Amino acid sequence: MATQSGLVQVSILADNHHIFSDDQIVQMFFATCQRSKYTIRNYQSAINKFRNFIGDKSLTEVTWREVEVYRIGLIEGLFSEQDRPKAPATIAIHLAPLRSLYKWGSDPNIKIFAINPMTCIQTPKIPINSRNNYLTKREVVALLDQLKHQGPRNYLIGATLVMLGLRVSELISIERGNFHTDPEETSMWLTITGKGGKEREVKIPQMLWKLFTEHFQYLSEKFIPAPQRVFPMSVRLVEQIIKKAREQSNIEKKVTPHWLRHTNATLALLRGATLQQVQESLGHTHINTTQRYLHTVQQITKAAPDFVEDYLKDSL
Repeated sequence: MATQSGLVQVSILADNHHIFSDDQIVQMFFATCQRSKYTIRNYQSAINKFRNFIGDKSLTEVTWREVEVYRIGLIEGLFSEQDRPKAPATIAIHLAPLRSLYKWGSDPNIKIFAINPMTCIQTPKIPINSRNNYLTKREVVALLDQLKHQGPRNYLIGATLVMLGLRVSELISIERGNFHTDPEETSMWLTITGKGGKEREVKIPQMLWKLFTEHFQYLSEKFIPAPQRVFPMSVRLVEQIIKKAREQSNIEKKVTPHWLRHTNATLALLRGATLQQVQESLGHTHINTTQRYLHTVQQITKAAPDFVEDYLKDSL
């Protein structure tokens, strides 16, 4: 999302018929949008890949034809090292930064692009294959037990992912100053900065807060300088920690940290949380995203064949 000052500045330059280089355009785009550093890194990679594809043609000269050829090339795997077709989700990831760039630059207040070539480009339909990406209670306990054997920090990481349903990028961005009590000091809360820089408040269960305080106490007793970030590590390291625990606990499912986010939503709904509560906790922009988990929960609790059995079981 562009800031008002950014809009005004770019608009003035555009009205003066200033000709921008592609580097300047991309630089201004990132300077006026609110996104996490991880999203910006991925956006930069995708935009650079498209710029390599169009060659000497400027971003301002691009029409829907170039984008469509690029999209078809992604589908057919022409731009991959192994010439393998890209999955629909991967294609969407490559096109999303271009949509944002051209939507921003074609805004009437900015007018860097005369047209938005992305308006008639179809994003491939992404199949929903994450409905069953959750762990059972037994599997959660087994995974956390292995993380506990790895050490208190790793156990805290796993417990936080399961109980709060955070994205990994949100987990490693937690700072000590993000914790606070409610006005009556009866419970602890955590301020999370999610996608698009949107903040939300997540309640910390007492069991989890106890683990956090023990972690802070451990660092203090070992005279380890308290870092600003609670988990100063990379996304990749968190993924490796979960993978190792999954292998050690003999869980056949290909568990990733994001599976624990799915598990959080599924278990919360199973135990009576409302859709709105889960939506707010996970930071979903649209309720439809949360409703996918409700479908899973409904299948787990009682599916249509169960009702037929109830009706017939006394007669068969």
